[in-house]
Amino acid sequence: MNRKKIITSAFSNLYTDQRIEKVCRTLYDNGYEIELIGNNWNGAEKMSRPYPFSRIPLVSKSLKTAYFEFNWKLYRQLKKKADHNTILHANDLDALLPNYLLAKKLKIPLVFDSHEIFSEMPAIQGKMSQRLWRYLERKLLPGLQFMITASTGYSHWFKRKYGVDAQVVQNAPRRLDYNLNIPDNHPGILLYQGAINPFRGIDKAILAMKHLEDVVFKIAGDGPMKEAYEALVVNENLQHKVEFLGKLMPDDLRKVTLTADCGMSIEENGGESYYYSLPNKVLDAIQARIPVILSNLPEMQNIKRQFDIGEVITSHQPEDIAQAIRKVLDKGRLDYLPELEKAAHLFCWENEEMKLLEVFKEASTF
Repeated sequence: MNRKKIITSAFSNLYTDQRIEKVCRTLYDNGYEIELIGNNWNGAEKMSRPYPFSRIPLVSKSLKTAYFEFNWKLYRQLKKKADHNTILHANDLDALLPNYLLAKKLKIPLVFDSHEIFSEMPAIQGKMSQRLWRYLERKLLPGLQFMITASTGYSHWFKRKYGVDAQVVQNAPRRLDYNLNIPDNHPGILLYQGAINPFRGIDKAILAMKHLEDVVFKIAGDGPMKEAYEALVVNENLQHKVEFLGKLMPDDLRKVTLTADCGMSIEENGGESYYYSLPNKVLDAIQARIPVILSNLPEMQNIKRQFDIGEVITSHQPEDIAQAIRKVLDKGRLDYLPELEKAAHLFCWENEEMKLLEVFKEASTF
């Protein structure tokens, strides 16, 4: 099979984007020539990859203008780099347009990876920008031949909405060889990992700490709500129970995850992108053999029906969240371990990358 060059692009500084790292590494390890293009929005931390990568410098001060600037500059970069032996690989809707236009112009394959339902994210609900992203979806998605996405719910949504068939490639971590050295934590550790955004249930979990003793809540990540949640901790006098760890490199985050007693993924229904999501943190916890408290949302319920890997909260009231946390901590990690072990063998990147490679194999024959 002819191994075409793949140019992967994303509106991202690439530093902590685990999905892009896994996808590019898999393609590189399977003989594809890879080039990765991101940008320096929110910094350009030093990183190392076995394939070439670059970050487009942005001068924009607002996210809205940064999107326009990035798409214009990305088109110019792709125009210089792509030829008839290239597969373009766009990550999310905010990098799709220049890839789409050039793929049409050169008549070369395009693989679109939608990490979420971009037009239905909570941050843009009811805003003019939501109308713009929906317009782009309507114009670009129905004609796509190669598309992947991160959950079954997303795939069904895109099929219903635009008639496009998206292969599900879950953002599962690589398989982790596990040992039984479970730490005996006093106090117990509740861990949130990921972006500190609205509708993640973080503020409710902070308030749940008022109803728990001998528990510490660690928050690993950064985001627009961090200052507000730090202020909430102070206002509620919970500084001794809540710790903000900041944004961690993937390897450092995995080490922290292994020390936790209970993970959490209690997203609220902040729109269809959240409703149909399968959060990375659920799969990361499973691979680390950490039980989790979960929302009653479809993708998380699907996992819970297959494997008893934690507890479902009955509501987002702090008292109910505290009750679910206490149940997990009282049962302990050893109690959940057999089911977590079974789930970890199913939800791992080694299984997902096989589906990814099939998509790019098909694109290579385009």
